Amino acid sequence: MLKALRAMFQWAMEEEIVDADPTRDVKRVQYVTKRHHTWTLDEVDQFEHRHPVGTKPRLAFALLLYTACRREDAPRLGPQHISGGRLRYVQAKNEHRKPISMDVPVFPDLAEAIAAAPSAHLTFLVTEYGKQFSTAGFGNRFREWCDQAGLPHCSAHGLRKATAARLAERGCTPHEIMAVTGHQTLEEVERYTREAQRAGLADSAWERYAKGQRGPTADAGSGPTSIKSLSEIAKNAPVALPRGIEPLFSP
Repeated sequence: MLKALRAMFQWAMEEEIVDADPTRDVKRVQYVTKRHHTWTLDEVDQFEHRHPVGTKPRLAFALLLYTACRREDAPRLGPQHISGGRLRYVQAKNEHRKPISMDVPVFPDLAEAIAAAPSAHLTFLVTEYGKQFSTAGFGNRFREWCDQAGLPHCSAHGLRKATAARLAERGCTPHEIMAVTGHQTLEEVERYTREAQRAGLADSAWERYAKGQRGPTADAGSGPTSIKSLSEIAKNAPVALPRGIEPLFSP
């Protein structure tokens, strides 16, 4: 509301309707937002056990997990987006203002899910009436599929976070993660991968403790994760996608 009011008063001042902007010194209210839960490996296994390959829920799950796409992208993807073993599409978010084109390899698990649930439509996922899901409709159905798997606290967006975090745990560079998720800034990637980095730093800290390392004499690059921020690491990081195809979500 404050942002909208400021825009209105800026216009009013330009049109000389008012002499001053009363919102100028108003401070934003600080509040805590409820973040989406990041799926764990056990929760991934639990969903897959409840919804086996060949079912619609499993296909939706694979599309979200192995592309890191958003909830609004998954129902729009179809066979026409795959060519030469790669998935190419334009993200729905900001597509009319700042379109972001995605070009990612089709992960083997995703290819298996698509092959096991063939579609005669322009989209992989359709309703019981053969129609394309709306964004809200798909979100509601995925919520039902999570509930059926005993995962009421999990969501479609949480899978996007899980993929970003898992890539960070595997040592992927910020630019590699950005190539998969479509983020445009390092700050956004850091927000998604902070938990994974913290876990690695904890391992590194206890490893140093066990070895008696301390202070500036300790090797800052040792352990599972460097203490450098993702922004610092990215300065000299390659931008290419990882070429390995080892199971991304195996323990």
